Amino acid sequence: MKTYKLWASTVGTILLAVLVSRAQPLGLGAAMPAADTKMNNVDGKTLTLADLKGKTGTLVIFVCNHCPFVKAWQDRMVQIANEGVKQDIAAVFVNSNDPTAIPEDDVAHMKQLAKDKGYAFPYVVDDGSAVARAFGATRTPEAFLFNADGKLVYHGTIDDSTYDAAKVTKPYLKSAVEALLAGKAVADAETKSVGCSIKFHAQPEK
Repeated sequence: MKTYKLWASTVGTILLAVLVSRAQPLGLGAAMPAADTKMNNVDGKTLTLADLKGKTGTLVIFVCNHCPFVKAWQDRMVQIANEGVKQDIAAVFVNSNDPTAIPEDDVAHMKQLAKDKGYAFPYVVDDGSAVARAFGATRTPEAFLFNADGKLVYHGTIDDSTYDAAKVTKPYLKSAVEALLAGKAVADAETKSVGCSIKFHAQPEK
């Protein structure tokens, strides 16, 4: 009985720690969190979300290198981000995965991916997963679009057809960006993120 109680207590403690370490996703209208957290870009520069804030808005997408969902949506995400940059919507892809868990998610692979896919925006390392935790992000990909005032106007998935771009009927993220540019409210402002779980870095013991 004592062994069972000890086991139950240990499991409960672990579950509580997991819940505490991952905040709830941001609500619509919320201010951009972790804006001053420093992250290393693939070009070697240190950046913050505050540094990247766009005149019209800011698009933050949590991604990685290995996830099949990210790979399937890769070209569409890059197109949306690159087009947004041309219209003063800053874009940044954030990799919060622990590369010790998934070696393909290391910086070397990030640099190659950004080069191969023609990123016209930063691809940064969220060392320690602090930014993902602040956003309440749990998936790759998971998109957060903020307006010029740094308030959240869209959160969720990319569109409704992961593996076949020809079958997209609801381009959620693209439509959200277009609405922001037009000064209109986003019709589908919250959608369910579909993808791989973020492989969080372990938090240091206090």
